Amino acid sequence: MSKKRKSLKLAKSLRDAEEVLTSDYIAGDVLDDLLSKLVRSVEVAKASRGGLPEKIWMKKQFAIGVNDVTRVLERMPPATATNSTYSSTEAQTVSGRRRAPLVPLQAVLVAADCNPKWLTKHIPTLASTRQVPVLCIKDNKGGSVRLGHVVNIRTALAIGVKAGDSVVNKTIDEVLDCNKQ
Repeated sequence: MSKKRKSLKLAKSLRDAEEVLTSDYIAGDVLDDLLSKLVRSVEVAKASRGGLPEKIWMKKQFAIGVNDVTRVLERMPPATATNSTYSSTEAQTVSGRRRAPLVPLQAVLVAADCNPKWLTKHIPTLASTRQVPVLCIKDNKGGSVRLGHVVNIRTALAIGVKAGDSVVNKTIDEVLDCNKQ
């Protein structure tokens, strides 16, 4: 295949990925409201973390970064297999190593200002096969910086909120219900 064809094919695939992501952007006042609610709920939940160090508590609540979000999504069973008999021992043992217990994701937040786009273009597709909602954050000030602020790091391209019973999960439920309407 010639270089020109390869570059045209790559450009087309990037445009397709952008179309998938641009359909459901969260921006403006809605974004400010969402992020402020998330920051407040994280602070409230931290206060009741029960003596756990902050870093461990964050890992129990969130999958932070593209690699971690992808790993958790890949370990989740596909949506069609949720009703079938999925053995937890299958998920824990691969090549003789034990994995951490499976904690499904409640939602995934993806920054739209990722450059190059192919770093995050697989997340919406993978999440849709697992029936996990994806919220794309678009901000002129830098969505990755604002996502990082939620989890107390400099920048984050993707954050997965792990399902549970915390204040953070209730906030995400409220946001998802508002987006459906």
